[in-house]
Amino acid sequence: MAQMVLLRHGESQWNLENRFTGWIDVPLSPKGEQEAREAGEKLRSFRFDCAFTSVLTRAKETLRIVLEVIGQTDIPVEENPALNERHYGELQGLNKDETAQRYGAEQVKLWRRSYDIRPPGGESLKDTAARVIPYFERRILPKLLAGKNVLVVAHGNSLRALVMHLDRLSKEEVLELNIPTGAPLLYEFDEKGTVTGRRYL
Repeated sequence: MAQMVLLRHGESQWNLENRFTGWIDVPLSPKGEQEAREAGEKLRSFRFDCAFTSVLTRAKETLRIVLEVIGQTDIPVEENPALNERHYGELQGLNKDETAQRYGAEQVKLWRRSYDIRPPGGESLKDTAARVIPYFERRILPKLLAGKNVLVVAHGNSLRALVMHLDRLSKEEVLELNIPTGAPLLYEFDEKGTVTGRRYL
């Protein structure tokens, strides 16, 4: 049996400021650093064979802190933009409340949560899934099939896309899916790569 832990980065400075972040490379907030340490504490009993992260600082820093806490800084780490947050286009840097006042709360919810509606100049969740899922199947799933334990640190929407795939969620179900910051989500797989269990730690 192989295990994969999905972890959304700790709170970023722009999460704190309630801004659309997307591909803008912002650091963790002090609370985000603490969330990463707390995630590491929850993962102390795990032994990972490798880790994967996006190329954005908030994910890489979360991974670095977690690996330090669990004493596994020597495992192979692969960084890839396929795991980046979805690109929010023209919304990047804007305050979410102000954006809702400008465009309407329902429109902003569709941009943030729906499967196939793109924000202006940005990616939909469907677009994000189109890079996340092939990367998972090409780079991460073979590790799981080989019985390896894997840690993946990424972002709210790149992980929503992956969870939608693993849990076989519909476009309607994924609308309500939220991945909290700093909360490790454990998946267990059998030797065929079938999910046999999932839970937050």
